[in-house]
Amino acid sequence: MTLTVEMESDFHFREPSKDDGASVWELIKDTKVLDLNSSYSYLMWCDIFSETSIVAEKDGKTLGFISGYKNPNNPNKLFIWQVAVDASARGNGLATKMLYQLLKRRACKEINYVEATVSPSNHPSQSLFKGLAKKLDTGCHIRDYFITEDFPDEEEEHEDELLFTIGPIATKNK
Repeated sequence: MTLTVEMESDFHFREPSKDDGASVWELIKDTKVLDLNSSYSYLMWCDIFSETSIVAEKDGKTLGFISGYKNPNNPNKLFIWQVAVDASARGNGLATKMLYQLLKRRACKEINYVEATVSPSNHPSQSLFKGLAKKLDTGCHIRDYFITEDFPDEEEEHEDELLFTIGPIATKNK
């Protein structure tokens, strides 16, 4: 499936810059479900990995963010680290639209697979990546990746993380 009119929207999609770090940190914090990393890490992410990450804005407000990077061991794979959508923008396919916009970029021209880790309780993310595979008419392979015991002792036990691999993605789908 190629990007069509139904995937277009009134959101503005762009590469992040270090100036977006603070608003991205706030967005992640406000989701109350994603692991919140240091504000420094989001400044660095928006600066260093901008070609494979995306910000979605509407009326000047950051309502969506995806952090991604090319896997250095497999440069044809785009690893999606976090997907965040503001509560006010949920339910209209914004995360899927951001993924499509990322895959259309020149920096992702050689990407044949999208990977992400998803916890078993994160049904919205599971639906996002399964839906992406269906829309791209390709496979979605799921396997164990990180287990609870891999994480350091914390006050709250971290859930397992499953690895979702979507692909191969045909060139015509970009």
